[in-house]
Amino acid sequence: MSVTIRQVGIDTTDPQRLANWWAEQTGGVIYADTGQYAMVGIGSQDDGFSLCFQQVDEPTSGKNRVHLDCATPDLEVETRRLVAAGAAFVAEHETDGFAWVVLADPDGNQFCVTSSQ
Repeated sequence: MSVTIRQVGIDTTDPQRLANWWAEQTGGVIYADTGQYAMVGIGSQDDGFSLCFQQVDEPTSGKNRVHLDCATPDLEVETRRLVAAGAAFVAEHETDGFAWVVLADPDGNQFCVTSSQ
């Protein structure tokens, strides 16, 4: 037996705001919103997954222990677009020719972006 990951949960003080932001950035669709939870579907029903934004009373302090890794054909262009859309630049890294950028969404949740080439 095994499990299949279908959803990643992210704590936030404002589920609707963060779900809207991530839906815009990923081309995803908000398919459920209960007020306390907002879910964004990304990809197709067969091979996609969801981000679930769960309302909590306090923002997370410190670095989040789980983060999203995103890929794009043009790292430089996409980094500029995400920052213009409200992401915060955190750091830039390169190891053995593999480069990635660490950003934070409007709630401060860090995520990585790398080139898909």
